[in-house]
Amino acid sequence: MYLHWLIFFLASAETLNVSQIKPGCDPAVYRENYTKIFQFVLKLMNNMETYMRPFIDGYPSYVFVDIYVTSIVAVNEKTQSLSTQVKMMTAWYNGLPLWMFYKRCGITQFHANKEMFWTPDLLIKESIKTEYGTTPSPYVQLELWEFSISIDILTLTTACSMDLYKFPFDTQTCSITFHSAVHTREELEIDSLSKAQFITKDSKKLFEAQGEWELLLIDTSRVNGTFTGLLQDLLVYQITIKRRPLLYAINIIIPVFFFLLLDVASFFIEASGPDKLSFKVTLLLAISVLLLILNDTLPSTADRIPLIGVYCIVIFSLIGISILETILVNYLMAKDAEEKSAALMEKTAAVSGRDDSVRNEQILPDSVRDENEVQISSFWIRVARITDVAFFIFYIITVVVFLSVLGKIWIS
Repeated sequence: MYLHWLIFFLASAETLNVSQIKPGCDPAVYRENYTKIFQFVLKLMNNMETYMRPFIDGYPSYVFVDIYVTSIVAVNEKTQSLSTQVKMMTAWYNGLPLWMFYKRCGITQFHANKEMFWTPDLLIKESIKTEYGTTPSPYVQLELWEFSISIDILTLTTACSMDLYKFPFDTQTCSITFHSAVHTREELEIDSLSKAQFITKDSKKLFEAQGEWELLLIDTSRVNGTFTGLLQDLLVYQITIKRRPLLYAINIIIPVFFFLLLDVASFFIEASGPDKLSFKVTLLLAISVLLLILNDTLPSTADRIPLIGVYCIVIFSLIGISILETILVNYLMAKDAEEKSAALMEKTAAVSGRDDSVRNEQILPDSVRDENEVQISSFWIRVARITDVAFFIFYIITVVVFLSVLGKIWIS
């Protein structure tokens, strides 16, 4: 009923020149008129209705709330909480007919102590901790069209259920719900004063801290809810924020990817030497350190494993499997070397024998035996090389498919 008057007044505040004395008005006259308004307000205070909730015949009391997010102080994924600093403007009908003094030196506003009047008993449903960002003003602003306006700077810490499945490429939506402490929806209705697009636009202008999070949207809605058994009118502000992923990409995603590339490059290291195995184990330990860092960031009660966890765990597993493959190839190489050594010892023992009959038996089949020895040793080398090449091809295909599917899900 009175909302259009309030919007009209706020929109035409410059035209009314509310903060200045009307030109040609003597300061003594201005002071006299201001004193008369104060006396008028004091006279109204003698009436108990001033301390009561303002009544409108046939209508509930109306309270209008706008919040403008000025900074995102902290987002705690572990505790699922959002800390913001907001500028909160509350307006409500007070029934004080200051319009009678409209033409008295252009006075269209009057400031009085909050304790002199009824003020809305608003609570924040998700609040964990609420503090004043600055010293709270003890005054309320009385407007020409029978409305009171209070402006506060608050630091809010509210509970926020976060979906970290696409961390760090995630977008979170947190709610701030206003409701009355004791009044039902038949007694008090809460609504936003401005439209959502204007609140978002003004919040981005006031936004001060350009940190990890970017403010995308502030949306508003009115719903009915039950609190302590009372059916109440609720005003819900939904704040949508987007994480800037550059820090996590530099510290976790890119290093793990380079470790994967180094593991692929390690296939070109000579398998028979000890350097390849020790190199792969070092890569595995490095990824373990990054997993510990990631564990300190992500909550332990997530419904789904975040994709960054899948990314690190799969690469960790791939490097672990490649280490097992390297151990297998080294075993085959060692088996080949062992059989070569056994064949050489047998041949040496046969040649050094003193028995002429044994010596005569060994002279003829020497070429055949050498051929058999080469065939035996070549068999295990071929098995090792085929295993290494086949695993390398399988490894590359698995890595390409995994990164393609993960990237499509993650970034989209």
